Amino acid sequence: MGFSEDPELQPFLFGLFLSMYLVSVLGNLLIILAVISDSHLHTPMYFFLSNLSWADMGFISTTVPNLIVSIQIHSRVISYVGCLTQMSFYITFGCMDAMLLTVMAYDRFVAICHPLNYHVIMSPRLCVTLLVVSFFFSFVDTQLHLLILLQMTNFKDAEIANFFCDPSQVINLSCYDTFTKSIVQYFVSIVYGMFPISGIIFSYYKIMSSILSMPSSSGWSKAFSTCGSHLSVVFLFWGTGIGVYIGSILSHSSRNSAVSSFMYSVVTPMLNPFIYSLRNRDLISALRMFYNRIIECQSVRHPFLM
Repeated sequence: MGFSEDPELQPFLFGLFLSMYLVSVLGNLLIILAVISDSHLHTPMYFFLSNLSWADMGFISTTVPNLIVSIQIHSRVISYVGCLTQMSFYITFGCMDAMLLTVMAYDRFVAICHPLNYHVIMSPRLCVTLLVVSFFFSFVDTQLHLLILLQMTNFKDAEIANFFCDPSQVINLSCYDTFTKSIVQYFVSIVYGMFPISGIIFSYYKIMSSILSMPSSSGWSKAFSTCGSHLSVVFLFWGTGIGVYIGSILSHSSRNSAVSSFMYSVVTPMLNPFIYSLRNRDLISALRMFYNRIIECQSVRHPFLM
């Protein structure tokens, strides 16, 4: 159903979503390139951050390009297969975001509470294992949703009160057994909602306990600086995500649902690169070095421009 049927608003919506998509992709791509190009950033924290950027790019790419095309061609129709495909990628990348944020909380816990054994505990093998496990859980989450959604009959004229195939709404169109559908929904909510949140809360509980036991205030500021960006992203991701589902329960307005999903699936991936880079001196330094390398390469190829 999109955001508005007003034809005068369509050019504004087209420009808004196109600019936000380009900013999000460029920001996340710069973080990935900075981490790859700077050997000082080849650490577990930046390894997970670069993979979070990949997940954010995939997350926003499942919804916004299709929306931009729909606005341009003045058509909001999506096929049955297209809807399931979009939902599959949306769930996979969204779940990857949640899993990686949980893993990054564990990484911060080890760095602050066990600094002497940090590199031993967070070995490259463990980092890759945690990444694979995160992807595996995301894949299983997608398959559980498809188990229900594949029972949908291939009917026409079904309306989705959002600008993409939102799982929380499309799953209600399924003809699957109501009791089984409810069991799967509750199971997914507990495993992929409560467990990650509990892991993050427990990690930061231990971190706070460790910070309060530090004798100097300099140790406090250093610990808070390493956790501030991650906590901001966690609150932004989970806050908007929970708001989507609470809003869908309390209000049946299609506009409210679309705006809530817009905050969750578009604004959050766009802001993550800025949150992580603005207060991170190492990342800013890496971005400057990467920029200087590009300038040097251009000067070598085109010396007459100098």
